[in-house]
Amino acid sequence: MSVDKELDDGDINNKQYFEVKDPQIHIIDGTLATDNVSPKNRKPATRLYKKRWLIVFLFSSYSLCNSYQWIQYGIINNIFMKFYGVDSFTIDWMSMIYMLTYIPFIFPVTWLLDKKGLRIIALIATAMNCIGTWIKVASARPDLFAVTFLGQFMSSFAQVFILGMPSRIASVWFSSEEVSTACSIGVFGNQLGIAIGFLVPPILVPNVEDMNELAHHIRIMFYITAGVATLLFVLVVIVFQEQPEIPPTQSQATARSIPPEEYSYVASIKRLLCNKPFMLLVITYGLNVGCFYAVSTLLNRMIIEYYPGEEVNAGRIGLTIVIAGMVGSLICGIWLDRTKTYKQTTLAVYLMSFIGMIVFTFTLDLGHLWVVFITSGALGFFMTGYLPLGFEFAVELTYPESEGTSSGLLNCSAQVFGIIFIICQGKIIDSFGIQAGNIFLCAFLLIGTIMTGVIKSDLRRQRANTLAKEEAEKERLEGMDYGATALITPPQL
Repeated sequence: MSVDKELDDGDINNKQYFEVKDPQIHIIDGTLATDNVSPKNRKPATRLYKKRWLIVFLFSSYSLCNSYQWIQYGIINNIFMKFYGVDSFTIDWMSMIYMLTYIPFIFPVTWLLDKKGLRIIALIATAMNCIGTWIKVASARPDLFAVTFLGQFMSSFAQVFILGMPSRIASVWFSSEEVSTACSIGVFGNQLGIAIGFLVPPILVPNVEDMNELAHHIRIMFYITAGVATLLFVLVVIVFQEQPEIPPTQSQATARSIPPEEYSYVASIKRLLCNKPFMLLVITYGLNVGCFYAVSTLLNRMIIEYYPGEEVNAGRIGLTIVIAGMVGSLICGIWLDRTKTYKQTTLAVYLMSFIGMIVFTFTLDLGHLWVVFITSGALGFFMTGYLPLGFEFAVELTYPESEGTSSGLLNCSAQVFGIIFIICQGKIIDSFGIQAGNIFLCAFLLIGTIMTGVIKSDLRRQRANTLAKEEAEKERLEGMDYGATALITPPQL
């Protein structure tokens, strides 16, 4: 039985290493060894479970449902302005509330993650998301803007329990050769939700003048979202599991061996804040993702300015940005699993995001929508594709600190910069025009590219896994020297 064999739940036992029928022989790291091997030198077995794919896809699904709601108001900004009788800046806050809510709540949520684990976090996330969607169902009247804002707040609160989880799920469930791909799949759901948020609202809610008909279309959109959110909550209750019984990697086994009383959340935060490469990444991640938030939130205004009456195409352009980014995320995740070139890949993608933003800025007003589709796709491939890179690079720089805490700090930075960029770019657009607002974002992407170039590539998680494998091999060879290792093919259990 090889160390990487995938097991179903019925194939596992509760021991730290596997035994065969001969009590004198044990399987240690996939190698048969006799009892001459000291118990203290036995490395914990590592196993992969087929259920890991179900867990990451279920997470990806409820992340999709939540992120869809982030942009569902902004992409038809002008329609909701008319329906609720509010100004453009107020509708912008329906997106920014996601960012503002994240900042104060991320630290207690990451503390709860460390204390209670993934399942509790998943249950709270899907429950809050479900409640928010049903509140919105009751808000489809022109005089109930406060109610729809409350529903959006509940959904934004759910996001705090979702946004930083991909890297944690990847580390807890997947092998070192799969973590980047798994993280990309987790981020994929968030991106796909945003893509659907760009595409579906303009189709379900046409720009009609009759308020009763408009309320009917809005209510249908809210009902669909609530139904999906309810289904996902039920699935999480039934299916979502805290962690595999046996860890997938030696680094995860080491992390599990740390007694809870020896872990201090405050001390972990302090260590992260003193980690210079990580803090540089926190700033650069915030700059890049903050620019993406600004472009997404204000995209409707940009397109309508140059192409009046093209609300549906504004949504399709947003869809193009995110779909291209999803492809970029998966390609980058697979690339990282194969090459482990975290610093080089992150820098290259950041530089291309900057170049893509420049091209998008100076081609937006050419009068050809097909050009905008192409340039927005190129921008999205790199800017949105950067998201899982930041998560995985952060985990490497901060191991063995909690993945939820490092991801939380990254996302907190993104929310802060997102709010700043949306407000500032909106004011610049009002005063100086669309192009000036986009040049403002280009300047910060250039700063982020330069800062990324000076981050020290300290890959701690990779080093820990490599050392564990080297130690296991050394012990195996020492056992052979003393005749303690049985050189036979391990039986298939």
